[in-house]
Amino acid sequence: MKTYLVTGGSGFIGSNYIHYMFEKYQNNIHIINVDCLTYAGNPENLTAIENRSNYTFIKEDICNKDAIHEIFQKYDIDRVVHFAAESHVDRSIRNPQVFVSTNVMGTLNLLDAAKCAWETEEGYKEDKKYLQVSTDEVYGSLDDEGGYFYETTPLDPHSPYSASKASADMLVKSYIDTFHFPANITRCSNNYGAYQFPEKLIPLIINNALLGKKLPVYGDGKNVRDWLYVKDHAKAIDMVMEQGKPGEVYNVGGHNEKQNIEIVHLIIQTLSELLPENDSRREHLNQNLIQYVEDRKGHDRRYAIAPDKIKAEIGWEPETMFAEGIRLTIQWYLENQEWMAHVTSGDYQKYYAEMYK
Repeated sequence: MKTYLVTGGSGFIGSNYIHYMFEKYQNNIHIINVDCLTYAGNPENLTAIENRSNYTFIKEDICNKDAIHEIFQKYDIDRVVHFAAESHVDRSIRNPQVFVSTNVMGTLNLLDAAKCAWETEEGYKEDKKYLQVSTDEVYGSLDDEGGYFYETTPLDPHSPYSASKASADMLVKSYIDTFHFPANITRCSNNYGAYQFPEKLIPLIINNALLGKKLPVYGDGKNVRDWLYVKDHAKAIDMVMEQGKPGEVYNVGGHNEKQNIEIVHLIIQTLSELLPENDSRREHLNQNLIQYVEDRKGHDRRYAIAPDKIKAEIGWEPETMFAEGIRLTIQWYLENQEWMAHVTSGDYQKYYAEMYK
């Protein structure tokens, strides 16, 4: 049985990854979820698996170096999947220090602990692997039309968030190059799906539209992102972990480029189709809710990932096109209004703060 250390497993992508892994491997793996439960970490994302005998939750901050080393001493970790990160660009503009602390120093602590636990006189213990989950934002911005991010594209981050993730990637690369550390880096496009915190575009628009609130759109709304369904991302991470060539970087993209304003219109349309005819919330669903707001500082114009390498070397490609994925996502939020209410009210934080104090 392989033991996985998953950092940030109570967050959006981390929790979806954990669900995917248990669906695939059942009782053949042990997952240790290390999460310090900031606002973005919600144990409600994992209530369906929290009582499994092969699941362990540890409330801890990756910035606590001693605690991270103790976890590696206590458990024989085979795999590290590092999701834990401060990830919201607007928050990074307001408070860059937190992003540097978590995303850079936290990553260094994790690398150091894994290296110490896995290193032998002959090299590293057999079948150990570390995977750094990164973002396409480290590449900077593309022109409105044409061009893609490749693994060879120079890093050119434009926000404190993306700069901190690029720095973390460089630390991982330095461990690979200097210490021959067994690691890979994946860089994904924008994820969407279940359990996403509603400060992000898609859940924010869904929730506001249902409540009849304004739908804020930055600038002219024509910023383009490549959207990746989170379950496809979870599958890619698993495949890179098991099949990726040591030391390699793999871009994980969805082939779903959309302008932000297109997404807003599509959400309004899809909600109109999914809500029952007698649902009073249908009254809110019109374009008048859209409100253009001042553009974000350093707002990158376009991201587009080329996943050619991961397809050629590993055989992964996105399976969920955006029209299908956004419908599944909206349906999930409609069926999980209590989860959304707990998140937007902050009740989940109060409950788990008491539980884990």
